[in-house]
Amino acid sequence: MTITLRPGSTVMFTGDSITDCRRLQSEDGLGYGYPLRVAGEWGLRHPDRRLNWLNTGIAGDKVRDLESRWHRDVLEAAPDLVSVLVGVNDVGWHTLDPGGHVISADEFEAGYDRLLVPLAEAGTELVLIEPFLLPIHGVVEAVGGSVRIGEKERSEWRADLDPKIQAVRTLARAYGAHLIAADGMFAELGATTGPEYWAADGVHPTPAGHAALASAWLRQVA
Repeated sequence: MTITLRPGSTVMFTGDSITDCRRLQSEDGLGYGYPLRVAGEWGLRHPDRRLNWLNTGIAGDKVRDLESRWHRDVLEAAPDLVSVLVGVNDVGWHTLDPGGHVISADEFEAGYDRLLVPLAEAGTELVLIEPFLLPIHGVVEAVGGSVRIGEKERSEWRADLDPKIQAVRTLARAYGAHLIAADGMFAELGATTGPEYWAADGVHPTPAGHAALASAWLRQVA
């Protein structure tokens, strides 16, 4: 069943840099990626059902970072629907940050669960988007060029990511949330075009990748 969005409902997107509205600011504050595309397409389809759109994604965030600001940035807004995309930084943190450490799937799931509990208690509709990693080729520079991510690092990330994807699926079932299986979606899309078409660095979607996410998201609502 899809989620019915009623006039005046508040929809909040939150998570990391894939959602972050500040990477390239738009006039309405939604950003330039899939949240903006969702809001724009919804407005085109449903001019009679205007919604309030919010975006509290912050680049680099992990589940623990969301926890530290959850009450202020999410719960206080009392949204009717919350869409969460987080996880890739919980995978790559120890690679990108000298002070980072490996975050276990259990730690990831427990923190994510704590995010969802108060929303479920408030009757908030939930959309959970799987974290994803596309199997691009070659070496990608990160952190201003100080870190190089190649085949070895991506292989390690993939082994770490898979159980975290399973954790998101488990939580979606437990809370009756709508799940967007983004990792599988991008794997299927990339099989014909090449993965770089959808995310040049394997993590951050291209415009086509954001459009794919927006399309998948819109299929969850009516």
